[in-house]
Amino acid sequence: MGNKIYTIGREFGSGGKEVGEKLAARLGIKLYDKELLQQAAKDSGFCEEIFENHDERPTNSFLYSLVMDTYSVSGYSSAPFLDMPLNHKVFLAQFDTIKKIAERESCVIVGRCADYALAENPDCINIFIHADMDFRIKRVTKDLDITENKAKDYIQKQDKQRASYYNYYTSKKWGDSKSYHLTLDNSKLGSDNCVEMILRFRELMDASK
Repeated sequence: MGNKIYTIGREFGSGGKEVGEKLAARLGIKLYDKELLQQAAKDSGFCEEIFENHDERPTNSFLYSLVMDTYSVSGYSSAPFLDMPLNHKVFLAQFDTIKKIAERESCVIVGRCADYALAENPDCINIFIHADMDFRIKRVTKDLDITENKAKDYIQKQDKQRASYYNYYTSKKWGDSKSYHLTLDNSKLGSDNCVEMILRFRELMDASK
């Protein structure tokens, strides 16, 4: 068996990253969130600021599938890669880095279409964390020190952005249960129980192989 990989998609304010952090700590493996941007910048030669500015940002242009086919053969130095829009370069560089990390070590990866990048990996479990809106508003209000109305608006904006990004690049639907192995409600379970559910799923999945 290969490295054990866990990808976590999450609604904004749902506590998905916290679940990922607890899962990584429990297993003694690394969590990649913003760290993935740093690694992708290092691997690709782009400056890290470019990745931060395009991080999980939606796009609405370019024939992605054609570019993906060409890129997979030719890599960063090819004319198609050099000629494509910057947001596509950023996505493909992250895509490449996610694959490299998964080959190198067991880990938890938060967001950035990691489930799509590792779709062919039999040892990858894809999780989506969601929660009630009231639960999310309370978390965001506290974390960002803003009013509940502003928190709700920000949540809706961030969810829309993440959904647009994911739906465009993966041709799947963000948050749809069919896109993941597990979808968990953190407002009902709590982060510790979400971790227990994920670990139990891993046990059952490995036992069925």
